[in-house]
Amino acid sequence: MKVITKQTHNKLRFVFQAFFVMLGALITAYGLESVLIPNNVSDGGVTGLSIVGSKVFGLSLGLLIAILNIPFIFLGYKQIGKRFAVLSVVGIVSLSTSTSLMHHIPTIVEGDTLLVTVVGGIIIGVGIGMALRNGGALDGIDMLAVLLSRKLPFGTSDLILFLNVFVFIIVSTVFGLTGAIMSAIAYFIASKVISIMEVGFSGSKSFKIVTDRPEEMVKAIHEDIGRTATYQVVRGSHTSKQYVEITCIVHRLEDNKMKEVIRDVDKRAFVAVYDVSEIKRGDFGGSQS
Repeated sequence: MKVITKQTHNKLRFVFQAFFVMLGALITAYGLESVLIPNNVSDGGVTGLSIVGSKVFGLSLGLLIAILNIPFIFLGYKQIGKRFAVLSVVGIVSLSTSTSLMHHIPTIVEGDTLLVTVVGGIIIGVGIGMALRNGGALDGIDMLAVLLSRKLPFGTSDLILFLNVFVFIIVSTVFGLTGAIMSAIAYFIASKVISIMEVGFSGSKSFKIVTDRPEEMVKAIHEDIGRTATYQVVRGSHTSKQYVEITCIVHRLEDNKMKEVIRDVDKRAFVAVYDVSEIKRGDFGGSQS
C-alpha cells in the first residue's frame, strides 16, 4: 500500500484549498453581477472601489480588481506568508475573470431594496467567507483585515466592516447616499455571513476558569454537562497565591448551563469565554464532541 508523504499531503491540501477559494470567487462574482451591480449597489473593499472606478471611467471591472489588489497581495506575501499570498492571487484572479465572464448574466433580483441587500449580502458573504476559511482572500481589504486581526483583539469580519466605512464614503459620491446606505447594509449582512463561515453554524465556546476548587469544578462539569477538561497551575501576580486554570470547550447551546455549573461550584471564580472557530480532534482523556 502506497504511503502518502507529508509533501504530497501538503500539495493535495493546497489543491483542495485553491479549489474552494476559486469557488468562493465564483460565488462572489455571481452575487455582484446578478444582484448588486445591476441595482446600483456596490461591494466593499477594493472591489467596491473598482466598481466605482468602472462606473466613473468606463474601465473593465475585472481589470480594475486585478490592478488595485496588487499592493495588497505584496503586503500579504510579506506579512502573512507565501501560501496565503498565492491562494489570494488565485482568488483575486478568479474573481476578476468571473466578473468579466458574468457581466451580462440575467439579474435575479430587481427593485426591492430589502431583497437586493439581503440576497446580495448573503451571496457575497458566502463567497468571501469560503475563501477566507480556506486560507485565501478575494480582496485587499480582506488581507489587511486578516493581518490586523493578528495584532488587534478583533475578528476578521469586524475589521472588514470597519475598514469599509471609508470605502462607502467614496461609494456615496457615485451611487448617492441611498446607494451607499444600501451597499453598507448589504456588506453588513455579508460580514455576518463571513463570521458564520469562519466559525461554523454550530459553533463552540472555550471556557477558561481560574478557581481554587478545581476538583469540584471538573467533577461538576463532567457530571452535569458530560464534558471533560484540562487544567494547569497558575499563580496570581499580586498575591503569588496558586490557583488552577481549567479549560473546557462546550457547544454554544451549553453556554448557559456551563455558567450555572461554575456559579454553583465557585461564585468567585474568574471566567473568560472565547468563541472557537475550529476544533482538531484529539484524545486527552475524554471526548469533546
